[in-house]
Amino acid sequence: MSELKTNKISTNDQNNVAIDNALGLKSYDTTARDALTSVAGDMIYNTTDTKVQVYDGAAWNDLGGIGDSSIEYVVVAGGGAGGAGGYGGAYYGGGGGAGGYSSNVISENSGGLSNREMLLVYEAGTYAVSIGAGATAGSSTGSSGSNSRFGSVFSIGGGGGGAGINNNPQNGRDGGSGGGGGSSQSGTSQATGGSPETSQGFSGGNGSNNSTGHAGSGGGAGAVGTTGNSAAGGVGIASTITGSSITRANGGTIGNTSVGGTNTGDGGSGSVTSSGYNGGSGVVIIRFPSTKSITVGAGLTSSSATVGSNTVVTFTAGTGTISFS
Repeated sequence: MSELKTNKISTNDQNNVAIDNALGLKSYDTTARDALTSVAGDMIYNTTDTKVQVYDGAAWNDLGGIGDSSIEYVVVAGGGAGGAGGYGGAYYGGGGGAGGYSSNVISENSGGLSNREMLLVYEAGTYAVSIGAGATAGSSTGSSGSNSRFGSVFSIGGGGGGAGINNNPQNGRDGGSGGGGGSSQSGTSQATGGSPETSQGFSGGNGSNNSTGHAGSGGGAGAVGTTGNSAAGGVGIASTITGSSITRANGGTIGNTSVGGTNTGDGGSGSVTSSGYNGGSGVVIIRFPSTKSITVGAGLTSSSATVGSNTVVTFTAGTGTISFS
């Protein structure tokens, strides 16, 4: 049974209805909408078409709305590299932090589980775009990933994981999400996980300095890293901007050979015995009404698809400019 909850109802001497806060319509993608048992007058927000829609008893009709004049985006930076381990597997390197995650997609979170960023009103003009590379791992503390950009939106590269060294474990680096701290089995100091430089992600897990020798996993866009030599990294954030739900910007794990995936912004894994593992490259995805046109300049690698009444362009590598007209 449906239930209406309100803090206050007041009379109004005008022929209208006034609401103090924003009116939030129930959101569905097209598949879920079509599965509803609807009657004439039902109204929803369609996340596939980015439109408010009303059912007339036979079909769903657009009411226009923000999708007619806005650009939605997901901007993910490159992930940090995992830290190196050593000494026959006794000391583990920390996992790399996920690349910073920025999003203004309706009904979705931005990095750090913050509210989505402000809508970007469509304007003809030129926008800078760059895709951050994932960090390359080495034999010490992992390096940080590179930033990604769409216009004035910048996402910060993920922090590298700390190296595992007895008596001197290394801290995880700060970044979009923080890298995990390295481990020590008998050290007097404890390595800490790196912190997010902005609200685009979470901190990495701390490394331990006891007999367990546990390292910290990398922070993700959606959760902090944890501690433990088989610890999963902090989870990322799922988005349906491409029409399918895909989770990006996961923190790096501990003690295996996985590598941050291409165009995921995932952190690289911390190593058991040698060099850590590379972070995943970032990605920039934009969605805008198909009635608008875009020109992609040289230096950028991209692909385009139509999702409902929108065009989705995914940029997977490079630096350059795009223009709308």
